[in-house]
Amino acid sequence: MRLLRIAAAVELTTLAVLIANLLTVHAKAVTTFGGPLHGISYVAVIAAAYLAPSTSPNGARWRAFIPAIGGLLALRALHTQEG
Repeated sequence: MRLLRIAAAVELTTLAVLIANLLTVHAKAVTTFGGPLHGISYVAVIAAAYLAPSTSPNGARWRAFIPAIGGLLALRALHTQEG
């Protein structure tokens, strides 16, 4: 669950940085570094959701596929299942 939490935060942060860069200065260095980092974190969110225990009853695995907020939705589904 810790991996999913970290990957979801990185995914959302990198997306925010990429969008801010696109709307402002459009620095190539930010895009070159941020794009692949965002892609890797998106894949890490999906993998972490599939590795998390007992995710199938509430659909947390499928929520991880939603770009940008899927990790947060999967975390919420896992948290409501625990509590």
